[in-house]
Amino acid sequence: MFTTVLMGVLIYMAGVASAAGIPNGADNFYKSDKVAVQKVSFKNQFDMQVAGNLVLPKGLDRTFKSAAIIVGHPMGAVKEQSSMLYAQKLAEQGFVTLAIDLPFWGESEGLPRNLVAPEVYTEAFSAAVDYLGTRDFIDRERIGVVGICGSGSFAINAAKMDPRLKAIATVAMYDMGGVARNGLNHSGTVEQRKAMLAKAAEQRYTEFTTGKGIFLNYLPVKLRPDADPITREFWEFYRTPRGIAIPKGRTLELTQNRMLTSEVRFVNFYPFNDIETIAPRPLLFITGDQSHSKEFSQDAYKLAAEPKELYWVAGVGHVDLYDRVDVIPWAKLTSFFTKNLGK
Repeated sequence: MFTTVLMGVLIYMAGVASAAGIPNGADNFYKSDKVAVQKVSFKNQFDMQVAGNLVLPKGLDRTFKSAAIIVGHPMGAVKEQSSMLYAQKLAEQGFVTLAIDLPFWGESEGLPRNLVAPEVYTEAFSAAVDYLGTRDFIDRERIGVVGICGSGSFAINAAKMDPRLKAIATVAMYDMGGVARNGLNHSGTVEQRKAMLAKAAEQRYTEFTTGKGIFLNYLPVKLRPDADPITREFWEFYRTPRGIAIPKGRTLELTQNRMLTSEVRFVNFYPFNDIETIAPRPLLFITGDQSHSKEFSQDAYKLAAEPKELYWVAGVGHVDLYDRVDVIPWAKLTSFFTKNLGK
């Protein structure tokens, strides 16, 4: 059975590889020969195991207390999608890094799978600080974070409450609360939001009586010819060999997709409220000038207090910053963390 399923996935991947070209520089599954990767897990305050990959520069002197950086994956992704690329690239620069799976995703605990739970996601970043700050080779006063896509908003939410996060960077950030309430570029109306909430509330009866969650299929396995550009952009990463990563026990169809009845929790998620209180800890917002999500980095930058920086990557879209090693501003990230954490 396993062989049959695996063969089907391989055939599917071969087909989509020819249908969707992989962009120049895309290297999501990068493997560095300059680092060592160790699987770790640790408890959060909800008594759940959070899984991560601890990435160490080879030859690390463990008698010296090093700086560390937590890396959070895009919303609905797993650490093998984008996060491990960033974790390895930053470790090559001398930092200890920790790429985590958010609870309910990847190798981390949490049932039902793919549940939207922003408070629990936020807590995962503080739990990662707990773990790193109790390692004898980590300087607990020099821990930072990189949040990619949705994890940018979760990392900011964590930093508002957890002053142990000393330097905060976001890449192609999505404000998961803002987009749930208002749509991209405030294209949604209050009436549409209320209709979504009403549909989710009614759907809860069905899920309660059947015991089964009803998953949205907003990112289908097969792309419709009339798909909008943003769906196409995500599909070309998550549904092709460029970025496919299927956690144990899941299927390709269920990766990324969530239940509407839990997705609506984002409506009450306000990560940018009180963002100015993070100061004087530094904030770096990286986004592409062609990114459909750039509004969120702009909004956060306007609301944040100094020190802060909004760094534009020219000619680059949202998903480009997931894995295109030729356009991701590694030097900027390295200088930001070197200045604010040391090594």
